[in-house]
Amino acid sequence: MKRNFLIAIRFTLATTVMLGLLYPLGITGLAQLLFHDRANGQLIEKNGKLIGSRIIGQSFTGPGYFHSRPSNAGTGYDATASSGSNLAPTNKVLIDRVKGDVQKAQAEAPSAPIPVDLVTSSGSGLDPDISPASAEFQIPRVARERHMNPDELRSLVRQHTLGRQWGFLGEPRVNVLELNLDLDSSHPLR
Repeated sequence: MKRNFLIAIRFTLATTVMLGLLYPLGITGLAQLLFHDRANGQLIEKNGKLIGSRIIGQSFTGPGYFHSRPSNAGTGYDATASSGSNLAPTNKVLIDRVKGDVQKAQAEAPSAPIPVDLVTSSGSGLDPDISPASAEFQIPRVARERHMNPDELRSLVRQHTLGRQWGFLGEPRVNVLELNLDLDSSHPLR
């Protein structure tokens, strides 16, 4: 009995060291070596200052910027509170929020169909991307505010549009942070 107990303790210690220390350190080291940018959150820096992450959305509210999807993560795009609203489609709070967002979008472009991702949040509440249709919907407002030709802005949106991953996974998307940073560089707000 004592012998079995000692074997169990040794096995527990050995697997704890191997699987709790060596394996995580090895995987972290490989990730840093092979995928440094991704392992560190795909951070974007400008002039030595951290701007954000390519994989976590940010709230843009000014009329001269492309707006992200609504977020239910904490107070909005809070990575420590990642989640959807968990409200049922019949919940009055959700219905009222979506109606308000639809009214704002209709005021911006009364005759244009409103892309669903401009008025609904993602499951994580942290989605950094919008659909190309959502970007197209916002082009007239952003072009007007930045005194740009809408066709020139469309070209910039196309440059930031990513297709399906490996040609078949997901949907085409536009990273809002990268697009807005490029806009600030090429056509700053006046």
